[in-house]
Amino acid sequence: MNETLPPCPECSGTYTYEMGALLVCPECGHEWSLASPEPQGDAAGSSVIKDSVGNVLADGDTVTVIKGLKVKGSPSGIKAGTRVRNIRLVEGVDGHDIDCKIDGFGPMQLKSSVVRKA
Repeated sequence: MNETLPPCPECSGTYTYEMGALLVCPECGHEWSLASPEPQGDAAGSSVIKDSVGNVLADGDTVTVIKGLKVKGSPSGIKAGTRVRNIRLVEGVDGHDIDCKIDGFGPMQLKSSVVRKA
């Protein structure tokens, strides 16, 4: 059965299986559609990460948080308008693709959909 299915585009795993209209890799958990393969980004294989208004983000950029964010374990969250300097783009968990350090909160990960390039 696996001879006709392509390997996983994320980890090149060979144990892919069908689940409805999607193909699933049990090794890394990546899901994709066979009919419309996901774009692979540039030659290095990394995907392009954009902010909430469509600007392309890069390592070392400064961004501004566009909406208030709740932080677990903190009585006050991150306020809208907070500037975050020197971001680092990562393959995060659950859509959190920005690794940063916020003054007063420490290191954390943010989603690119809640920031705007400054």
